[in-house]
Amino acid sequence: MFMGEYQHSIDAKGRLIVPAKFRDGLGEHFVVTKGLDNCLFAYPQEEWKIFEEKLKQLPLTSTGARKFVRFFFAGAVECDLDNQGRIILPSNLREYAGLKKDIVSIGVNNRIEIWNKENWKEYNEEENFISNDLAFEMENLGI
Repeated sequence: MFMGEYQHSIDAKGRLIVPAKFRDGLGEHFVVTKGLDNCLFAYPQEEWKIFEEKLKQLPLTSTGARKFVRFFFAGAVECDLDNQGRIILPSNLREYAGLKKDIVSIGVNNRIEIWNKENWKEYNEEENFISNDLAFEMENLGI
């Protein structure tokens, strides 16, 4: 399980240090893809396979399902850690998430999310972030 929040930088070559606390859980090879809310999702291989199987089950006849599958697979890239614990993020993923210099990586149960620091700050400052809407969603999910 991934948890916690870590701030760091991305260099001019698109190299990003994966926090040491996340490296063991991710393994040497993992998948990074476009995520929801304009961030990136990083999945260990085992979790990606589970997610991939769920996507395969979506009906091909559903326009929404096809868009959803395209979104995740077209943006996906396999990543390998270098000797310094870094990965290279392709420019299309950096552009999608607005990653320029300051980055926040957060653990979210079975995945890691990679955010532009300002976007993460804004997301957390949204009015009523932990409010009635979130409480209502939690109730609907049985939490």
